Amino acid sequence: MQKLKIPVTLDPVKAAQKRSNYAGIAPLNTLTRLTEGLMCYEDDVIVRIECGTDQQGLTVLSGTATCAVSVKCERCGEPMPLTLDCSFAYTPVKGNDDAALELIPERYDVIERDEHGEINLRQLIEDELILTLPLFPMHDVADCKVDPTEMSFGDIGPEPEKPNPFAILQELKKK
Repeated sequence: MQKLKIPVTLDPVKAAQKRSNYAGIAPLNTLTRLTEGLMCYEDDVIVRIECGTDQQGLTVLSGTATCAVSVKCERCGEPMPLTLDCSFAYTPVKGNDDAALELIPERYDVIERDEHGEINLRQLIEDELILTLPLFPMHDVADCKVDPTEMSFGDIGPEPEKPNPFAILQELKKK
């Protein structure tokens, strides 16, 4: 199978009218916001995008993105292999059209078109993959080099005695 690059930008209305389908790759090294949080990455992002219209006549971009990466385990600090796999469904809007936003079903996310009527596909894919990352990645307890039951977080000694700031008021009350 030949690896074709997904276009950077796309006019969703024209693509939906043509019922365009895209299957290819997005180079991971161009997704800088995603790669700065990774320890390493293996290959490119495999992307499939289908453009069309739904029963309401809304333009719809739906698809999937998958890639293999390594993130830092928060428990042991070692690399943890992870497969990021996401699916998405967007409908593009132009500007702040509140009336149009009311009519959009909840199953679609909204993406704003630029001044040329296009959307940035790479940014869309990158956003979806970032949302797929776990907040605190950790190996399974059996796979991690650090046993969570043996972890110590330091010993907090007794708090030193401080004079009561209201002691003066208590003495005045006695008088």
